[in-house]
Amino acid sequence: MSTPHVTWIIIIINVAAFLATWLPGFDFLHNTVLKLGMTPKNIIQGQNLFTLFTSMFLHGDPIHLVSNMLYLYIFGDNIEDAFGHLRYIGLYILFGLAASLLHLLTMIDSSVPAIGASGAISGILGAYFILYPRARVVTLVFYFLITFVRLPAVFFLGFWFILQLFSGTVMLTYGVRSGVAYWAHVGGFVAGMAIALLFRAMRKPPKTVSPLYSEI
Repeated sequence: MSTPHVTWIIIIINVAAFLATWLPGFDFLHNTVLKLGMTPKNIIQGQNLFTLFTSMFLHGDPIHLVSNMLYLYIFGDNIEDAFGHLRYIGLYILFGLAASLLHLLTMIDSSVPAIGASGAISGILGAYFILYPRARVVTLVFYFLITFVRLPAVFFLGFWFILQLFSGTVMLTYGVRSGVAYWAHVGGFVAGMAIALLFRAMRKPPKTVSPLYSEI
């Protein structure tokens, strides 16, 4: 497997962006999020479209950052190796945009800016779900004792996706507000699955067709 240079660069950019906005203090972070975060209401009105991109590299707190970067570190290298470095960059941004699109459709009137790499990384998870379903993922499990279990990716990521879908549906059905953009996760994951399915289909060699007759 090739060295995941792009994955490491994305992680470094996210960490650097977080430190640059978090270390100066809450007021600076708050103002940065307002300016560079993706606000659904503004995007619908055609304003601040650049925030569709800048919002992918901002995080509100260390837990938000670390959890996202951990997922990217675990799953990103295989997807980068499968698609290649340059294609991986484009797909990462595409997944992020797909995530933002579904978030917009479910939060059209929202004036709350959304930030985070979760949508783009969800696309990475969706692609991994299709391309490496039997890969084993080390998972922390609480069952009487805290222990680690190696689960197939299809179960681990499948459960994660169902949880996002369920949570997002509850939010829409009951009008519950949450600090987590569940539909962005769903949008990114579905986009990742779709691209991976297309990629896998294109890589399959064409089937040979038996001729109807033989020429002598």
